[in-house]
Amino acid sequence: MPRKKRKVVKKKKKTIKVEEGIAYIHSTFNNTIITITDIKGDVLCWCSSGQVGFKGTKKGTPFAAQKIAGVIARKAKEEFQLARVKVVVKGPGGGRETAIRTLQAEGLKVISIKEGTPIPHNGCRPPKKRKV
Repeated sequence: MPRKKRKVVKKKKKTIKVEEGIAYIHSTFNNTIITITDIKGDVLCWCSSGQVGFKGTKKGTPFAAQKIAGVIARKAKEEFQLARVKVVVKGPGGGRETAIRTLQAEGLKVISIKEGTPIPHNGCRPPKKRKV
């Protein structure tokens, strides 16, 4: 018996229009990850330097942060019509300032910049005294 061909129905993507969002820049010595959310905190898009094509120690460089900030800004503007963004920066990495500058250069208006690096109040328990 011949098989019947099924029609493939493609679903239309819902276009969500978000005027304002929050950009979380997580910058470590080894990598930089940028996540863009709406005001409620629902993730719209994200990107890391490994996703763009950097490997090894190059992932933690300011140049890698610049590239991923450009990619994520274009993606957020095209898919979600994002115009304004609040920035939360976390971590001690080299790509912090570069990522913010690139977000501005790509056309996103940066409303505020907040430092979100966790600081220990008392830290871990120190190791016991060495016996010689």
